[in-house]
Amino acid sequence: MSADLGRLLGEVGAVLLDFDGPVCSIFAGYPAPQIAAELVDVLRRHGVYVPPDLASEPDPLEVLRRTGAAGDRGVTLAVEDALCVAERRAVETAQPTPYGREVIVAAQQSGLPVAVVSNNSAGALTTYLARHRLAGYVSPVVGRAYAEPARMKPNPEPILQAVQALGAQPGRCVLVGDSLSDIEGARAAGVRVIGYANRPAKVKAFQAAGADVVVTSMGMIARALIARSEG
Repeated sequence: MSADLGRLLGEVGAVLLDFDGPVCSIFAGYPAPQIAAELVDVLRRHGVYVPPDLASEPDPLEVLRRTGAAGDRGVTLAVEDALCVAERRAVETAQPTPYGREVIVAAQQSGLPVAVVSNNSAGALTTYLARHRLAGYVSPVVGRAYAEPARMKPNPEPILQAVQALGAQPGRCVLVGDSLSDIEGARAAGVRVIGYANRPAKVKAFQAAGADVVVTSMGMIARALIARSEG
């Protein structure tokens, strides 16, 4: 596994990181199910019928996705705005991922530019990076398209946006992500992908989805990047 990881990092010229997972746990102090419930309340205040499965949905991004799919632009804007506010509050208590910072710094030190590509809002991403003194290490920062949830990963658009901003070729970039949507989006974009399996059950799922390499700790990536810079 370490040999495969080192080989992959030796073949790329840029690192793209998903945010929630590889960089931090954004909802560590402000739980995602609580935010999802608040977004459902927004729907109800706008007179939207909420089916039972949506009422119990624990993922706020999924609430936004389903709202957008329903086609009411005004309601989608209201949910998007509420989620942006919640995410900015959430980053105040976000828990940094072990070795997430080290990956960013080691990538830069080995000559690899670092971008963040996330389904979270750009405002939340930039706020977190500034608070944790990482803003100078990461560019570009690509958050979700405002009130256009269909453009979130696994749609490859945000990944390709980051690749273009870096002036790179997709095949010379690698995305580190902790979800199937990251892997699917990377594959659709023609970008290499490292699956960060922060839960054991994800390992086989990421392998089956076509991740180039699967790691169980961001420390594995940090060490491989340090070895790259020393080699």
